[in-house]
Order: sequence, then structure tokens, then C-alpha cells
Amino acid sequence: MTRASLRRTQLTDEVAGDLRTRILTGQIRPGEFIRLDDVASELGCSVTPVREALVTLRGEGLVRSSPHRGFIVDELKREDIVDIFWMQSQLSARLAVHASRNPDLEDHLVELNSIVDALEQAVESGDSDKVLKCEYEFHRRIHLASESKKLAWFLVAASKYTPYSLYLQDKDWGTQAVESHRRLIGHLARGDAEAITAEIHSRFIDARERLVRELELRGFWEESGAEDDVSDDAEAAGIAASSA
Repeated sequence: MTRASLRRTQLTDEVAGDLRTRILTGQIRPGEFIRLDDVASELGCSVTPVREALVTLRGEGLVRSSPHRGFIVDELKREDIVDIFWMQSQLSARLAVHASRNPDLEDHLVELNSIVDALEQAVESGDSDKVLKCEYEFHRRIHLASESKKLAWFLVAASKYTPYSLYLQDKDWGTQAVESHRRLIGHLARGDAEAITAEIHSRFIDARERLVRELELRGFWEESGAEDDVSDDAEAAGIAASSA
């Protein structure tokens, strides 16, 4: 791959990430057309990476193509949101349980505590870029400790569907993340697989509910009606049912 094609691939991924976040947070609604020229103008790029990004999103089921009309945002059900966060919770919990069995865990715990200290400072100062960096480093450290590269790859791929921009400037979310991460470190130190799993599942349930509320505020499902609704108790039970 040439340097130019590598840059274009990276740009396509960035455009896909931007559009994916807009779709998942309801900024672009199901049934809306995505106009290549408009997106290219907004993002300051050519039409080519936009078209390639939309082909990627079509493969993910987020958009569909219409002959002679372009790309249309596909339906996104409440059940889709539940499934997205359920999948991430399962993978994340299993990785963390693997990490708790690492013979060199103590070294990783020192790093994790340092990262959470930095995260707390970033939350207090409202530095969303630093919050994102600390969140990334925290989970990356757990992935390294798990020594489960294949599983970590699947989680990284699934994490594309977490709209972090929705959470990063929310101080309540950040404060809860700090508290949860500190509890998780304690669970890791004790090797308590059940507590690790429960802690991680609770965070994904919280993130899911914040996203659902945001979509409801945007009237995202008003036309589709209440039939898409799913019982919170049933969702929580489904997430908690599979233990790592």
C-alpha cells in the first residue's frame, strides 16, 4: 500500500467514524439521505472518502443504497442499541476476568491506578480530550493484562459503535466512570470474577441508557411507535445473564 493510499484509508475511516456517531446519536435519522457533497464540504475532504465510508457503513447495516438516489440511513431499533452494548459488555467482562489471572497483575494495577488519577483530574477540569485518552489507556491496559489479543480485537471493533462524544463532556458520567474504575481495580486485585463482571455490565447498562435517553429526547423513535420498546428489567437480565 502506498503512502497516499494509506492516508486515504485513514481518512475514509475517520469519515466513517464521524457518520457512524451522527447516526448512532440521532443527528441523522433513519430515512434521511446522506449527500456526499454536503458531507465532503463539512469535513473538508473530497467526495471519494465519503463514498468509501458510506460503503463501509452499508456493510455494517447503518445505511442502505438506493439506485440513482444515493445512501439512506437505515432503521436503528432500540433492540439494536441493546445488542450493541450487550456484545461489548460480554467481551469487556471476559477480558477483565482474564486480566485478573495475569501473574504480573500487580504491575498493571499500578498503571491502572495512575490512569484513573489522571482521568479524575481530566473530569474535574472538563478536559474531554484527556478524558477520552485516559479511557482509552485504561481499557488498553486491561487488554494488555488479559493477554487475549483475538478477543481484544473483537472488542475494539465493537467499540466503534460507542458514541463517546455523547459522554465525554458529561461530568456525571465521568465521575461515575472514575468511581467504577476504582471499584474494578479492587475487584481485579482480589480476582473476583463475579464482581468484575457485574461492575463492567453495570457501566455498559448505564452507557446504553444514556444513549437511549438522548435518542428519545431527539424524538428518534416517535414514528416507529412503542412496539420497539424493551423492558429495562429484561435488558438488564440479558446483559447480566452471561458470566465471563
